[in-house]
Amino acid sequence: MSQNSVTQLLGIEYPIIQAGMIWASGWKLASAVSNAGGLGLIGAGSMYPEVLREHIQKCKSATNKPFGVNVPLLYPNIGEIMQIIIEEKVPIVFTSAGNPKTWTSVLKEKGIKVVHVVSSAKFALKCQDAGCDAVVAEGFEAGGHNGREETTTMCLIPLVRKELKIPLIAAGGIYDARTMLAAMVLGADAVQIGSRFVATPEASSHLNFKEAVVNAKEGDTMLSIKKLTPVRLLANPFAQQIQTAEKEGANPEQLTEMLGRGRAKKGMLEGDMTEGELEIGQVSALIDTILPAGEIVQQIMTEFNQLIKDPLAR
Repeated sequence: MSQNSVTQLLGIEYPIIQAGMIWASGWKLASAVSNAGGLGLIGAGSMYPEVLREHIQKCKSATNKPFGVNVPLLYPNIGEIMQIIIEEKVPIVFTSAGNPKTWTSVLKEKGIKVVHVVSSAKFALKCQDAGCDAVVAEGFEAGGHNGREETTTMCLIPLVRKELKIPLIAAGGIYDARTMLAAMVLGADAVQIGSRFVATPEASSHLNFKEAVVNAKEGDTMLSIKKLTPVRLLANPFAQQIQTAEKEGANPEQLTEMLGRGRAKKGMLEGDMTEGELEIGQVSALIDTILPAGEIVQQIMTEFNQLIKDPLAR
């Protein structure tokens, strides 16, 4: 396909962005996706500042293509993280879970492209007003932290496209050429893919988690902790504990304690499928193989270009 607003903005070949997922998106995954022509993102959410610096430096050594860092703005040490990103001259930053006004102008003054993740048209417009270069609109199907609006990708993308003038990237429920084409027909200029890239050798997540994703069936994820911040998890004993606590009236402080940072590490990085938190999207029900990240990118683009020629091909 020819270049579009997102590929030109980010300096990439294909309009495919790998999501910066905690405990999965280290330098190996990010560099593999970037080398294949997409945009790889390092997920800073599960990294201490100096660990992030190490991943950025290793990513620079592993690819001469553009890559970026995803930064959830709700995490501590945010100032230190941003300073490292600036010092290491990271070209692209995706921010999420916070006010885009806080860091966008600071990063753009350093020549860094800024993209913010939202779950509604209202917040997409705030990103545009804050000076963001593009927006990721993430539907309710997505894994991990979700918006409170519970708007699905098929409804969200047209809503945002109708209001937005800057480039739009679709996320949530996208894993192959068909879902990518559907998102772009709805108005997206590119797609961000998360869950599919968990099931890759390059993802830093534990093999137990990858195999759980591959084996997931329809209905195996649940949206939890709506009182606090909605999170989509793979159903396991821990997710059931959270659901029971919510039904029994647990307050936000109790839920926060249950869902501590260590719980996600226990599940996704250390492979505890019973007591760990397992963040993944609904599309996990469609993922049935572990494939190299570069192969996924090439497969999507080959099939996407075939679909462009014959959209009704089965």
